[in-house]
Amino acid sequence: MYDYIKGKLTKITAKYIVVEAGGIGYIVNVANPYSFSDAVNQDIQIYLHLVVREDAQLLYGFHSEDEKSVFLHLISVSGIGPTTALAIIAVSDNQGLVRAIDNNDIKYLMKFPKIGKKTAQQMVLDLAGKFTAEPAESRKTQKESPSDHFALDEAIEALLALGYKASELKKIRSFFEGTDETTEAYIKSGLKMLMK
Repeated sequence: MYDYIKGKLTKITAKYIVVEAGGIGYIVNVANPYSFSDAVNQDIQIYLHLVVREDAQLLYGFHSEDEKSVFLHLISVSGIGPTTALAIIAVSDNQGLVRAIDNNDIKYLMKFPKIGKKTAQQMVLDLAGKFTAEPAESRKTQKESPSDHFALDEAIEALLALGYKASELKKIRSFFEGTDETTEAYIKSGLKMLMK
């Protein structure tokens, strides 16, 4: 129903961003809200997918058409809903995901939150060969200016929202204590550590 929205980015939370268009603030669920942190109060374009449920109508947003395509492929798999699909594409490099699916790498796929062996096998069965080309890197480069420990707290909150357990994130927090990075940088680095 919707292809994209153009408007002003007015708010960022751990789970979603708010884009104002035509005087209306739209809640858009995205994989890594803090990857939009350099665009606050600026006009942006977000690719959209609408999910209609009995109790809600939810917008999911993406940096690029490639990222949206990966999402749509993922939610076509039995056992993978929109929230889990967002958690999967939150990893900044989706090329690893595509290679794992095409190479039947079940162990790699099971590293994603809420993906068990059965669902991983279903991903391979349903999606192997479906990606004609590996998705291009769609994330914007992170800001060079570092922030304080508030950024680490935001990153941990965002990873929790993606479905990772607090026990898994303890090592992330202890590893980055004393460092000074942006929220987006912490999320990217944390996701890489969780996928090892």
